Amino acid sequence: MIRVLIADDHHLVRTSIAHLLNAEEDISVIGEAVDGEDAIAQTRDLRPDIVLMDIRMPGIGGLEATRKINRGANGSRVLVLTAFLEETFAQRLLDAGAFGLISKGSQHNEMVTAIRRIFAGQRYISPEIAQRLVLSRIDALANPFDELSQRELQVAMMIVNCQKVAEISDRLFLSPKTVNTYRYRIFEKLSVNSDVELTHLGLRHGLVDGFASAD
Repeated sequence: MIRVLIADDHHLVRTSIAHLLNAEEDISVIGEAVDGEDAIAQTRDLRPDIVLMDIRMPGIGGLEATRKINRGANGSRVLVLTAFLEETFAQRLLDAGAFGLISKGSQHNEMVTAIRRIFAGQRYISPEIAQRLVLSRIDALANPFDELSQRELQVAMMIVNCQKVAEISDRLFLSPKTVNTYRYRIFEKLSVNSDVELTHLGLRHGLVDGFASAD
């Protein structure tokens, strides 16, 4: 039996996926997490075989949660379920230790196939995401968010998803002064002057829920 933990901040999404997966004879959903911190804690306690991880969640988000779960070395493997189709984020997720990436537009049978393959020790990337990764190798137009470090990208994602400095400070165990240092460094690297301009840039590159890059 493949034991799965679902991490997504939307209750309806979690329950719908759990219903579909529990209908499979060889898959059992053993827990549901509401954010990145919860996913890390439940992975440590429940030791699922697969963590089905959303990326845009409150708090530290799925990218950092994936990295920490991978470092936990407890055998759990992360399958990312994401609306991000930008190759920048796909590559960052793989670098963070994700075993697979599937789009939120994927069919149920692709999700099941991905879970089974990852459980068997293989990696799985949705064809549409894989295509963007390949095309990025020959695309001369770089995503500006490529310029950011892992921590800067994490802070940027939290800002464009409407988290205030105090909340980011709380979630990341950083002082507000340190968060603002990252914030101004992000502004400088991306040539923006405010949270609003950063959010607009994020809209164009898929950092904000409900939007994707038009490029």
